[in-house]
Amino acid sequence: MKKLLFSHSPISQNFALLILRLSAAGMMMVHGWSKIANFSEYLTKFSDPFGLGPAVSLQLAIFAEFFCAILLALGFMSRWVLVPLIFTMTTAAFIVHGADPFSVKEKSLLFLVMYVVLLFTGPGKISMDAQINKKSRYR
Repeated sequence: MKKLLFSHSPISQNFALLILRLSAAGMMMVHGWSKIANFSEYLTKFSDPFGLGPAVSLQLAIFAEFFCAILLALGFMSRWVLVPLIFTMTTAAFIVHGADPFSVKEKSLLFLVMYVVLLFTGPGKISMDAQINKKSRYR
């Protein structure tokens, strides 16, 4: 039991990264899917923090929250797809909800922290990135 609870073996770290990656991506896909399913409704109320227009801002948010989250769940091009996710959560927390109380921006900050951790650690060995790198090493 002690070995299981206090292990620092690579397998436990890789499972932890897998769980973090899948949970962060899965929860974010729910946000992205709701924006896709209710696009016209979101379009009327979506903020435009960079002056690109609400339609473009919404499309960029959908790209990050849904499509980048799918790639993150697969562990494919993980560090690349984390950039739009980090940018979106930073924008949500500090620009869109910048004047709001902490309880409003808490969710975007939690996602931001998870994405920054994954950016630093990488997706782990249980990912498509690791499988691609493993194959190319033996050529």
